[in-house]
Amino acid sequence: MPPQPANFGTGNGILGVLPASSVHAPATAPADDAPLEVPVLDLSGMRRPDGSFDPDFLARLRHAAHHVGFFQIVDYGAAPGQVDDLFRVTAEFFARPEAEKLALHNQDSPHWRGYSAVAAERTQGRPDSREQLDFSPDRAPVPAERIGEGEEYWHLQGPNRWPADMPELERSAMAWTALMDRVGEDLLKALCVAIGLEEDHFAEAFDGDRAWMAKLAHYVGGVAEAGTQGVGLHADYGFITLLLQDEVGGLEVRPHGQDAWLPVEPIPGALVVNLGEMLEVATDGYLMATIHRVQSPPEGVDRYSVPFFYSPRLDAVIEQVELSAELAADARGASDDPVNPMLASFGSNMLKGFVRAHPKVTERFHPELLDR
Repeated sequence: MPPQPANFGTGNGILGVLPASSVHAPATAPADDAPLEVPVLDLSGMRRPDGSFDPDFLARLRHAAHHVGFFQIVDYGAAPGQVDDLFRVTAEFFARPEAEKLALHNQDSPHWRGYSAVAAERTQGRPDSREQLDFSPDRAPVPAERIGEGEEYWHLQGPNRWPADMPELERSAMAWTALMDRVGEDLLKALCVAIGLEEDHFAEAFDGDRAWMAKLAHYVGGVAEAGTQGVGLHADYGFITLLLQDEVGGLEVRPHGQDAWLPVEPIPGALVVNLGEMLEVATDGYLMATIHRVQSPPEGVDRYSVPFFYSPRLDAVIEQVELSAELAADARGASDDPVNPMLASFGSNMLKGFVRAHPKVTERFHPELLDR
């Protein structure tokens, strides 16, 4: 019998609909000098009855995005039983024999899609103690002869790899990504208004074939070559990450200017939200792509999570926005790491991440990209 994920239901099987009072979502933004913590926002309070954004919600959102770069949201619209079903089929997939999972190996995909085994993905050059199934919008590959210099990111586009005898996995996962795409769009609009932009400021970059990315992830303990590294410290390369995590925990964040790691304590049915490098580039560091990591669970304990990376078209180039003088004064500047430069081209930034995380795929299909 496959391992069973914890039941995150709220009594009626509805996930992600916890009232703000039950998770102590504050009514106002904390003071700038208050001790940092990962706040909780109730998405049902995002807009007022007339459809405009609630000023108090925007203040809390702006504070969380600027000072921490991470927060959790509740009441985001999951259907009854949707999260339980997603965790169930995820656990069933990873409980399959290794040979069946390797039939979907991402090393057989020139688009970095499919299954990767424990310790196959690398962060900061070290193996991660998780196995995963990567997927994105299922589209026809772009012929190599149509990919020009500087457009190598089109190699990321292609078909997904799902188990043919388990259609419920694809069905559940893709239904989840449809919900996450809507949540990501709403949050990005709110973030724009919170920093003084029109809510549709980034609409052009998302018009057309969005290149979101998602994965089903299973963390395990006791992997000698990974040590305690579930996933090594890193920042995400898209716009907004929406993470569904189970009850095990292990996610830790290190906000800008902080030495200590803050744990992101699991809240039943909540989504963990963090900002990606595209927003850091666009706001000159007012919004930060916060460094984070995952500590592997104890040996014998399974941790499941489903991250969704809300992202624009692969060919989108993100220009720096014009902030008010007050906000611009608090912009920290985009991170300047010569080993991991932040690129204004979303597709190039995304490709950089996949090339480094899955070197064997790159070596087999795109060796010319290894030195990038």
